[in-house]
Amino acid sequence: MSLLYSEVEEELRATVRQALAGSADPWRALAVDIGCAGLAVPEDRGGAGASWREVAVVAEELGRAVAALSTATVPFLGSTLATAALLAVEPTDLLAKMASGTVTGVLVAPLSTPPGSPPPDSVSVEGAASLTGVVAGVADAAAADVLLVPTRDGLFAVDAADARVVPVVSLDQTRPLCDVTFDAAPATAIGHPGAAGNAWKSALTAGAVVLASDQLGVATWCLESTVDYVKGRYQFARPVGSFQAVKHRLAQLWVDVTQARAVARYAVNCLAEADPDTAVAASLAQAHCGPVAVRAAEECVQLHGGIGFTWEHPAHWYLKRAKASAIALGTAAQHRATLGTLVDLPSR
Repeated sequence: MSLLYSEVEEELRATVRQALAGSADPWRALAVDIGCAGLAVPEDRGGAGASWREVAVVAEELGRAVAALSTATVPFLGSTLATAALLAVEPTDLLAKMASGTVTGVLVAPLSTPPGSPPPDSVSVEGAASLTGVVAGVADAAAADVLLVPTRDGLFAVDAADARVVPVVSLDQTRPLCDVTFDAAPATAIGHPGAAGNAWKSALTAGAVVLASDQLGVATWCLESTVDYVKGRYQFARPVGSFQAVKHRLAQLWVDVTQARAVARYAVNCLAEADPDTAVAASLAQAHCGPVAVRAAEECVQLHGGIGFTWEHPAHWYLKRAKASAIALGTAAQHRATLGTLVDLPSR
């Protein structure tokens, strides 16, 4: 297992970075033009035949480009959750359409869902093919064409037009949340009902791994932008970065971010190779990368001085993204508890 980025991954990174910087519609550029929506989908199922490693590279770049996403919607996390769920069931036309970028599918699950949770029980299946209920705090639902709904009775696909999707105020405006209501909405069963539990588990695991790479991207931008700022900002005829207190804080942050990169890369390698240690690696990544991203964003705001506390500087977008992501798909504390259970360690 190599934690280093391959040449192909670096080329993908450059392409994604360019698209995020220069496209008026970054989601179309990523999903259709570059093919990022189908990176983890095998070629025989309509995808690009890459791996979760490439998906993680895209997530890193999205974390780095948070400020640019403040004016555009990129439903990458919600789509990734849906893709992971569909990969766990038998082949469907929906997965191929999502992989091509012509259809955007989003998993209908509260973004705050902790690890190990069962599928939401707030949506019930009525008759042969209709859903009724409400799911609150769903990420990226406003951008979806198809809603993938996990229930206790199976996995279902619902056209977004047949549901009521209401935006709610959220801290992180770059990853909007919605409440999704179904009122006898026509639904199509996906796969065998018995496979729904595995699809749900696969989605949460893949989501935790990919989110860790997003958090790594946030932390990396915060570190690099802060280092550049303190090297060019002068006080008392000296660069601010030359002061010992500032150097020590940034040195520690560099260590934290470097460790986070190793943890995130290990997790995505495990996911890409279907390693038996994937669940452990996913919880370990979330337990570590979430707090690192928050700390990096806080240091970024503080060490930029007065400008860092203004709306004009992009630092606040990264702080909001880091804080919101830290409680998405389980908090660090919840993942530590899960990790203890997985490796058979007592909680106290």
